[in-house]
Amino acid sequence: MRWVLSILGVILVLVGIVWILQGVNVLAGSYMSGHLQYTGLGIIAAIVGIGLLVWANRRRRATHGGGD
Repeated sequence: MRWVLSILGVILVLVGIVWILQGVNVLAGSYMSGHLQYTGLGIIAAIVGIGLLVWANRRRRATHGGGD
């Protein structure tokens, strides 16, 4: 389950970066290019992806950490 969350987190971060770049018109050629609403959606997607990665890694350490 942790690896699924990690993969989803990485995908969300990558999609978020693409949306941010399209929203600020760095990646042109899409209907999303130049629309700042996609920049905001990209920021949200990237933050959620980072949160998933942190949560998955924190759960892994807590599960396998032992009695510190």
